[in-house]
Amino acid sequence: MLDQKIYTLLKVAETENYTKAGKELNLTQPAVSQHIRQLEKQLGVKIFQRIGNHIVVTKEGQSVVDCARTMMSAYQNLTRELRNEAIGITSLTIGITHTVESNRISEVFAKYASMNSGVSIKLITSTKEKLRVRIKNLELDFAIIDGRINDRSLQSMQLDMDSLMLVTSTDHPLTKQSVVTVNDIEKEPMILRLPNSGTADLLSAALESQNISMEEFNVILEMDNIATIKDLVRRGYGVSVLPKSACLSEIRHKKLAAMPVENLSMIREINIVYRKGFKHADLLSELVKIYEEM
Repeated sequence: MLDQKIYTLLKVAETENYTKAGKELNLTQPAVSQHIRQLEKQLGVKIFQRIGNHIVVTKEGQSVVDCARTMMSAYQNLTRELRNEAIGITSLTIGITHTVESNRISEVFAKYASMNSGVSIKLITSTKEKLRVRIKNLELDFAIIDGRINDRSLQSMQLDMDSLMLVTSTDHPLTKQSVVTVNDIEKEPMILRLPNSGTADLLSAALESQNISMEEFNVILEMDNIATIKDLVRRGYGVSVLPKSACLSEIRHKKLAAMPVENLSMIREINIVYRKGFKHADLLSELVKIYEEM
């Protein structure tokens, strides 16, 4: 259904090489070049330019490539939906941010799949911004994110409220205190999420509201992997500030301790984000119901 030139365009953008693209598509290099020239003539723009031994996308060409990716995703979604209707199953591709990637969320999807025979679910973990782009490009059916996404073309449904907590090992001296303050943790070695993550942004905003800078803290490590942060904290290498929902299992099994920090309000929403016109709103409501029951 899609023009072969679209496949060629995307493969050249991926490989940055006409010859490699041709080999992967079983086309000759001249055939690849002809496809690109035809597209450039039709659209009146230069899509690729050569720099050294590489083919790079031009500014105008990037818009063409982005559009082609959207077309490809839409076509794949269409064929998937038609196939699902024919054989009676539903295939879902769902995005989740790192901080909501917990056993609880995974169990919700596992329970939904067990209750609906034939359902196939693929979970993709990424940053909030990357998930936003993938929803818009039709690469995801929807995503579960921490916080909100400011995009008028997307809609959201609140799944839960969450809060950031100070997380320590169970034998840390701070666990013996009835109240933990900012002053208590300023000199503690801290292992935090990377800047610009939802968790880091919320922590920074809470501190700024109290006229406190992150530079006043002893941050020894920053990383994106929540599981690694929890493991390092559990083993006593430092403390962290993480969503309580991401640590529930460890807290219940007494592998980690979590406590609020006095005068720091770090509450956030967990939302389901989807495109306007999403066809399966009943599915989202069912997921929320399962989540609340659990």
